[in-house]
Amino acid sequence: MFSIGDFARLGRVSVRMLRHYDALGLLRPARVDPATGYRSYDAAQLARLNRLIALKDLGLSLEQVGRILDEKVGTEELHGMLRLRRAELAAHVAEETARLARVEARLRMIETEGVMSTDVVIKSVPAVRLAELSATAESYESDKISPVIQPLYEELCKRLDAAGLAITGPAVAYYEQAPDGVRVHAGAPVNADPGGAYEFDLVDLPGAEQAATLIHHGPMDNADASFQRLARWIEENGYRSTGLAREVYLRYGQGAPETWVTELQETVTR
Repeated sequence: MFSIGDFARLGRVSVRMLRHYDALGLLRPARVDPATGYRSYDAAQLARLNRLIALKDLGLSLEQVGRILDEKVGTEELHGMLRLRRAELAAHVAEETARLARVEARLRMIETEGVMSTDVVIKSVPAVRLAELSATAESYESDKISPVIQPLYEELCKRLDAAGLAITGPAVAYYEQAPDGVRVHAGAPVNADPGGAYEFDLVDLPGAEQAATLIHHGPMDNADASFQRLARWIEENGYRSTGLAREVYLRYGQGAPETWVTELQETVTR
């Protein structure tokens, strides 16, 4: 048998915690010396301690843990509960990591407020024929757009290959406000007969005489600051947006993300 101190060391818990579990009836000592009150534990009790700690780490209350232990949950069932909890915790960590990235992006935008952009170029934008697929995102937030647009491009590439069509230039994305969110259009320029039967839409995207353009470096997940720099430049230089914006992916999806290049285009007028 083991003293309470040795049992705590072997079980990787504190003596105080073992006394607490004893008081709650969750893990009684194998023996209590009637004269001294010293608690002693059997090695076999480590199995119950392991289950107790695992269930507590699942987020269950100690009362719930006690009921489950008394019902003698099997090893396989306990493993299943732990795997489920692990998946939930991983999802929570991913969500909080994404939240932190959004906070950092907003901080960068705040830090650049009042700084004049000097890298915006006004130019004409040519019309382009696009093969495209569309879907609706909940909002314009990056973490809402990315999960929608990325699968669209993957599927579009598959359908273009099946149709025997080659992409003739940088991919182009554009957006429209929809009653239930934002309509996301994922397009790629092609030389295709508009009368053909395809498993994608064929759209002639009109050109524009004037567009304020800005080169964004890196993935679009952190493009919010670039969009706001472009918006400030448009206003500060006496232009007015016509509400037609495009993203032209000059170099995207290959190599290190920090090397990706996207041209942001906002059609404008005075």
